[in-house]
Amino acid sequence: MSQSAPQVRCSLSYASQDQEAARRIFDALRAAGIEVWFDQSELRGGEVWDQKMRREIRDCALFIPVISANSDARHEGYFRCEWRLAVERAGDMSERVAFLFPVVIDDTSESRADVPSRFREVQWTRLPGGETLPALLSECGACCRRRHRPRFGRVCRQERGPRHHHGRGAYYP
Repeated sequence: MSQSAPQVRCSLSYASQDQEAARRIFDALRAAGIEVWFDQSELRGGEVWDQKMRREIRDCALFIPVISANSDARHEGYFRCEWRLAVERAGDMSERVAFLFPVVIDDTSESRADVPSRFREVQWTRLPGGETLPALLSECGACCRRRHRPRFGRVCRQERGPRHHHGRGAYYP
């Protein structure tokens, strides 16, 4: 008997105040044929949501945290647990594997954002208001299929010495 391969999918994590922008990102990714886990459409009545979310983070191919002034202002929230779990999982992965794909939906500053430090080690993508563009959709799909670092998301990590910022924050023309 052949077992079917697990579906490759992205997991979208956001503060509840950013639900509208997260929904736009979800809709665009789905329309592009990318499987996305989005709690508003995936949780069913009676499900143990904490276990479901942890399983999705454990099994997803790409984790997309949505960063904003709203997430920055909230020092507590379940999205912070999701972010921590994703960072822990990323720590077990090869540096060549694309897993964290931070998306900023407003003018939140990378240097001052209240995010896990691991998020700062990869390129951030700026999507004002959650508006997605074809280049991003294509790259997310490719990352999910290939599971390696996106072309746009170069790692800016220094093994020793201070971290340097080189052209942080990708904007798509």
